[in-house]
Amino acid sequence: MKFSVYIATSVDGFIARNDGSVDWLELYGNHEAKMNESDDMGWGNFMESVDCLIMGRGSMEMISGMNLASDQWLYGDTRIIVLSNTLKEPPENMKDKVEMYSGDLLELITKLKGEGFKHAYVDGGKTIQSFLNLKLINEMTITQVPVLLGEGKPLFGKTTQDIRLEKSEAITFPNDFVQIHYKVSYL
Repeated sequence: MKFSVYIATSVDGFIARNDGSVDWLELYGNHEAKMNESDDMGWGNFMESVDCLIMGRGSMEMISGMNLASDQWLYGDTRIIVLSNTLKEPPENMKDKVEMYSGDLLELITKLKGEGFKHAYVDGGKTIQSFLNLKLINEMTITQVPVLLGEGKPLFGKTTQDIRLEKSEAITFPNDFVQIHYKVSYL
């Protein structure tokens, strides 16, 4: 099974403010830029390539707090599994959109493989960290928003070993965002 990360960070590597907010995703960049065919910066193609999404509880709570209308929902009908050892039920506005999972990550992956899933989108700082430390992430697409936050929740924390990022490809967008795609290689 393939596991991919697709995430935005500030240039200094934060995925959220300390309070979990991601308001800066909409605040910064050149809003006057004509994006044309690159409006979604590859999001649509990426979502078409995955058949399930595994996210952490914090990501789910952030999305829940946005109270998205059905026409704003970014994930289509993709199966979404939320990892949490403490929360057993999702928030009311997420009940028909996600399923909760508590338990061994490798058992979840075995279950998903057995059900025929082939490509998972992995989202959320702690969740990405867990997958990296288990040597499961195959590729990462990191979109840098043109802002330095100075502090917040970092994308990467402590790893159990060096992780080589290879075959980098970078794209710059008219709105001043920079997207870098890496293949992940474990030493």
